[in-house]
Amino acid sequence: MAEWLKAHAWKACRTQVHAGSNPVLSAKKNKTKMNNYNFSIKHREEFDVSSQRIWDIISEPSNLNHYHPFCKNNDIVSWDGENHHDRLEYLNGVVIERKFISWDKNNGYDLFIGRKNGRQSHVSWRIEDISENKSALTIKVHPWTINQGNKVLQFIPFQLFVKPQLRLYLKSVLRGLKWYTEHNKPTPRNHFGKLAWFS
Repeated sequence: MAEWLKAHAWKACRTQVHAGSNPVLSAKKNKTKMNNYNFSIKHREEFDVSSQRIWDIISEPSNLNHYHPFCKNNDIVSWDGENHHDRLEYLNGVVIERKFISWDKNNGYDLFIGRKNGRQSHVSWRIEDISENKSALTIKVHPWTINQGNKVLQFIPFQLFVKPQLRLYLKSVLRGLKWYTEHNKPTPRNHFGKLAWFS
């Protein structure tokens, strides 16, 4: 049974999450989508730079190229005042899209992410202003993988297989951003270790 669950988690993440809609989606529709998820995972990292600096980095076109340790390439589909939509190719060749559904300048954004025409996960990025030269960023993910349906049946496989991988993933992404702010050059790929779902 454990082997089947592990294989199911692997297969699901290889078809990972689709980037959803556009910024004009109604709040009601977004709330309905959010209610489809049972669990979430988040990670918070503090930075020795201002919140404005963090926003400038994460709102830049193709910004994942600078700091994402599992990013092979981050291309723009559209990036303007009304629409933000990009494409991320992981080091293992999996290609996903991110479509941003809210954009709160200097504070963060929300998006749906996944393969084109595939299932969707919801991700939020939130910036905290701690002091003049200190800030924090939290990424929270509601993945679709083993996370939509019967909450009781999905609890154990989600905790055993999905949560550990995505927790390490989020930690690596935020540590990659921190490394970039400290060294002012692109974060080396797989710098904090490889992850089978992304490397």
